Amino acid sequence: MRYLLLSKDFKLIVERGKKISTHLGIIDLKNVKEGAKVKSHLGKEFFIVRPNILDLIEKMKRGAQVILPKDIALIIAYTGLMPNWKVLDVGTGSAFSSIFLANYLSKGKLITYEKDERFFKIAKENIEFSGLKNIKLVKGDFFKGLKEKNFDLIILDLEEANKAIKIAYESLKVGGYLVIYSPTVNHLLKVCKEVKKFEFTEMKILENIVREWQFEKTLRPKTKGIMHTGFIAILRKI
Repeated sequence: MRYLLLSKDFKLIVERGKKISTHLGIIDLKNVKEGAKVKSHLGKEFFIVRPNILDLIEKMKRGAQVILPKDIALIIAYTGLMPNWKVLDVGTGSAFSSIFLANYLSKGKLITYEKDERFFKIAKENIEFSGLKNIKLVKGDFFKGLKEKNFDLIILDLEEANKAIKIAYESLKVGGYLVIYSPTVNHLLKVCKEVKKFEFTEMKILENIVREWQFEKTLRPKTKGIMHTGFIAILRKI
């Protein structure tokens, strides 16, 4: 079991029952429980809490460019993701989106495909670190290997997503959702052209821009931050 050491300006994921050394001092985690307070030998105080999915993702390795939590949350909101859904995530990358989504599938499962050996290794390590058991990571080409059908949700996050739409459409159940992540307008244009060949409800194209504010000294928007990341197209099979 993992704990999260939490203070105002520091957090660290640790294994229960161990003694660890940090720049804020040595912390003994023997015989401590969730919700307790501990002090390092230098007197720094920490709370012991259970890490959530965001805490875990912050500590995971990155290989390929990831779909960020702000965009994954948008996908969840606009598809109405349910705990018992069967989800396919094509283009695993570092597995951030797979892990984030699978965390909501308490009674469902997620299958994800990655053909690049470098990204597959990172994804496998991250999935193991997450502790989630409802993710099936497949090393292979989605275009050649997909046999399962009747998915409630399919996410395409790959360079030639337009070429995968036909397979995705045939693999969705009626009423199921197709989500396509496009990093550029050029990518999105190819998607828009291809989806017209299939029976979907009207496509929603979303861009999620989140702006943080600073509140020290003055209250104003931060001058730096993550703005545009990608376009999210959401369709529903009919």
